[in-house]
Amino acid sequence: MKAMNRRKLISVSAVLAVASLAATAVPAQAAEVGVSSSVIKLGMTLPMTGAASLGYNKIPGAAKAYFDYLNANGGVNGRSIKLIVKDDRYVPTEAVAKTNELILKDKVMALLAPLGTANNRAVASAVNPAKRGVPVLFLNTGFSGFADLKKYPTHYMVLPSYIMEAKIMGKYIAENFAGKKIGLLYQDDDFGTDALAGFKTAGVNFTVKVAYASGSQGAAAAAGWITKFKAAEADVVILFGVSSATSAMLGVAAQLKYAPQWMLGSVGGDATTIKLTGVPAGVLYNAVGFSSVPATTDMKDEYIKLFSDIYAKAVPGSAFDLNVLLGMNTAFMTAQALKAAGTNPTRKSLMAAIDSKGATFANSALVPLGYSATSHVGLTGYWVGKYSPTGDLSPVGGTYVTYTTDSGAGPVVKSTYVRPAMPAKGLPN
Repeated sequence: MKAMNRRKLISVSAVLAVASLAATAVPAQAAEVGVSSSVIKLGMTLPMTGAASLGYNKIPGAAKAYFDYLNANGGVNGRSIKLIVKDDRYVPTEAVAKTNELILKDKVMALLAPLGTANNRAVASAVNPAKRGVPVLFLNTGFSGFADLKKYPTHYMVLPSYIMEAKIMGKYIAENFAGKKIGLLYQDDDFGTDALAGFKTAGVNFTVKVAYASGSQGAAAAAGWITKFKAAEADVVILFGVSSATSAMLGVAAQLKYAPQWMLGSVGGDATTIKLTGVPAGVLYNAVGFSSVPATTDMKDEYIKLFSDIYAKAVPGSAFDLNVLLGMNTAFMTAQALKAAGTNPTRKSLMAAIDSKGATFANSALVPLGYSATSHVGLTGYWVGKYSPTGDLSPVGGTYVTYTTDSGAGPVVKSTYVRPAMPAKGLPN
């Protein structure tokens, strides 16, 4: 009888030992929304249809291309990444509804790369991801307000702020167009308010400023803008608006043979979107532009080369452009954040990982990230380029010269930042 009990005890011990070994071989079932033993769910809202969808609707496919590549190579600590995308049509009420679906119905772990200042503000107010403890990673907007940790404690920016951009523009103007008459077209909302604050800090004096209401941009409006810039005899005209405003302005200006020195903000200087509106790429020729990531035609860059190869296999025949690069770069940074969050990631550990290690994440940008325990600021600068006859932005003189600054009164300085090397096979380590 005692021998039988000993045999039972040995059998039970063996089963427990095997179960213990099995538990260490795969990730444990995490007690976190959106995280299972095999999958991590992320959610994204942005315009897949509608007037604002041009160009931006390539971002989810680009992010998914990188996640599929990641999943095929073991995922993150044994888990695959599932991206759930909702079409908000760039309408704040739709963004609120779709974000609620992602959190309550789809039960995602985190929100990824939501597009637009107005949409993000509406979601923050009506859905309140912060109160629910939901991370909102790598926003697709440069509105500086989202870096306010008291108002948006779970939000993480990735793009440089519009204030930073305007300050860097001001530096370039001082160095290259001193004494010239400067004109400014800007969108009359938070986007433009940030720009005005940055230009004021940079000490830019405008001969003429023209504001437009979001949604009012078009050929008729552009003709009126041009009349004002002509009357002011502006030598340099800055277009700090969305790409549809740039398309209208440059298209009408070409017809009227109005040709000042154009300077395009990073949002309105998206050549891919401008081309999709039907405006020839040639209208961009010789305009000054700004970017944080390498030129998408720079196949000598290791990030551009790998991302373009991955995307070409995932979406054959589709052009590798700025929106694709930004989508893949965001997914790449997300993978590193999840890796750093531990073998059984939680929402809290994900945010803690970005706070402690985010500034060191490898990514394609040529300027540093500003993440820390007290900062959710993303990229902190730009390089300056000019557009080719085919609409491609390339660094002035063929060499990337980057500038960094902050959203306050800090100086604009030439950066000595050295970008981290691409990890082996482009996978988080």
